[in-house]
Amino acid sequence: MASRISVLTRAKTALEDITNRVGEAVRRSGVDEGICHIYVPHTTAGVTINEHADPDVGRDILAKLEALVPARGNYRHVEGNADGHIKASLVGSSQAVPVEKGRLALGRWQGIFLCEFDGPRDRTVVVQVIPSAATRASQLLERESGQP
Repeated sequence: MASRISVLTRAKTALEDITNRVGEAVRRSGVDEGICHIYVPHTTAGVTINEHADPDVGRDILAKLEALVPARGNYRHVEGNADGHIKASLVGSSQAVPVEKGRLALGRWQGIFLCEFDGPRDRTVVVQVIPSAATRASQLLERESGQP
């Protein structure tokens, strides 16, 4: 089952911490063991996993991406957001996180971030929680036996 999270970004470029909202989607799914797939269906936004304890890490990431792909450049795309498309391609549009004991199995300092490169905008994040094969087999056995 997939759920959608709406994220209103606040700036032209930003890393918006969505860890808690993705974690809530995992809890609502009822999946105890499996994988959480996070997908951003936009061409000028992406998703990454990195440190969320120190906001300077995010600032450093955005600064380095801007240095690599400046907003003002010799781009052929005429809409004025070519840098956003390139940055989104570098970051990527999806991530996968294991689910253990009904929770995201992130490291102590890790967080999940929507990466905005052409904001501010209202963005969508698709979260799909997929049970492990063992969990699916157990659910099938329970259904067949008529026991929860």
